[in-house]
Amino acid sequence: MSERNPKAEGTASRAAALKGMAIRQARSFAVLFLYLWVLLGLFVLNQALVERAHGDTVTFQGFAFLNALVLAKVMLVIEELEVARWLRGRPLILVIFYEAAICTLFFLVFHVIERSVIAKFSGHAITAHDIEVGGGGLVGALIVSIILFVSLLPFFAFKNVTRAIGAERMRQILFSRHGAAD
Repeated sequence: MSERNPKAEGTASRAAALKGMAIRQARSFAVLFLYLWVLLGLFVLNQALVERAHGDTVTFQGFAFLNALVLAKVMLVIEELEVARWLRGRPLILVIFYEAAICTLFFLVFHVIERSVIAKFSGHAITAHDIEVGGGGLVGALIVSIILFVSLLPFFAFKNVTRAIGAERMRQILFSRHGAAD
């Protein structure tokens, strides 16, 4: 007859819980990264089209990849902070808009910090040009903010609707056949 070791069972269950949490976090990070990589990659392609019209043919997709990695982590931290917790019980559309707005704000702040760090490591004094958003000025920053906000809405809508109706129901809706009568 074997003896139970409660301490070993507790350690094993904690390890299993940590492993499960790590897998969920890795999945969330992968989804966020892919979404942002596609989104930022499209921005780079759009910029390449504009520059191509002016005779420049160089496009750097590395920008999209690296920024997607970093911004996915920023977004994951925002998710963990549950910034929209105070909106629980309110219409879901408010949560979606609020989370998209908060993420837009964090992305813009991160962009300014990133540009400042790059300027600092380049060895020159940080100027307004180094930290400008959207070509500079209030109008440029506003346009980039609107584009980011609208681009983040589908992600937060999908996430919050899935949370509201359940992952299994969302899978059924997305991947099952539906007839005309449905």
